[in-house]
Amino acid sequence: MSPNAELLSPTAALQDSYRSLVSEVLRLEEDLVPFVLKFDHHDFDAMLARLAECSRGIGLPTGFVPHSTFWLVRDGIEVVGVSNIRHSLNPMLRREGGNIGYGIRPSARRQGFGVEILRQSLRRAADIGIANALVTCGKANVGSVPVIGGVLESEEYLPDRGEIVQRYRLGEDPA
Repeated sequence: MSPNAELLSPTAALQDSYRSLVSEVLRLEEDLVPFVLKFDHHDFDAMLARLAECSRGIGLPTGFVPHSTFWLVRDGIEVVGVSNIRHSLNPMLRREGGNIGYGIRPSARRQGFGVEILRQSLRRAADIGIANALVTCGKANVGSVPVIGGVLESEEYLPDRGEIVQRYRLGEDPA
């Protein structure tokens, strides 16, 4: 059974829940994944504007591609995950990163939200023309590897990360 959660565009109405998610990850001294969680959110409206610009390719740093951010929201009130969909791939994203990056709030893990955020992100990716998304993760990431599934395209030891990165191809789930 899928969790009661919907992938939504970021909104000021969920500001407190979003900030709570970021605080929870930082409190546990985990990496902020996907990278957009690192965006300054003190001026929340400015952060929302920045996310909207990123999706249109406006103001991107060198080497970045347009990318859209979505929040997985449980019961319409709690941000339990964040997804970032890169609209295209450059050499760095082909190596690590892929088309979709996502993270689940630590207190919401092991409840099916990883599968759900990826399923709904694949639908969003298909909407922008990405039929076969590339999703990457560290081979040792025992939480993500079974969530991703898909077809293992390749794996490579990346010395700068000190780990093996796996690359999976996934298509839209029609369900």
